Amino acid sequence: MAVIARTTLQGSGVRAVTPTTLTAADTLVYGGFGSREVLELRNGTAGALTVTIDGADGTTVPVAGIGSVSVAAGYSTGVIAAGATVAIPLDSISEYLRGVVAVTGGTGITAIHYTM
Repeated sequence: MAVIARTTLQGSGVRAVTPTTLTAADTLVYGGFGSREVLELRNGTAGALTVTIDGADGTTVPVAGIGSVSVAAGYSTGVIAAGATVAIPLDSISEYLRGVVAVTGGTGITAIHYTM
């Protein structure tokens, strides 16, 4: 289990990026809503993979016009095809990221975590 390294892109100049190759269970440190973070997932494996991003403290969220929506199972990226790259603005899924954030299902995917 690895902690996915975060790279800040604030300020000027070149940044060294530390990619993390995902294992069966990794963690992510999210700075909270408004932190302007992005998680990039690059599937360099030979198979299609589905990653789940799940904060341990996510339960239900009130949604206007719908009621309470459960975020307890985490956020699924859907299938990431072999050779594909996806980017997730983490503020857009912040309710899923409460507490310790586990990243599972992406063994072999390269993850890069940016703060804008």
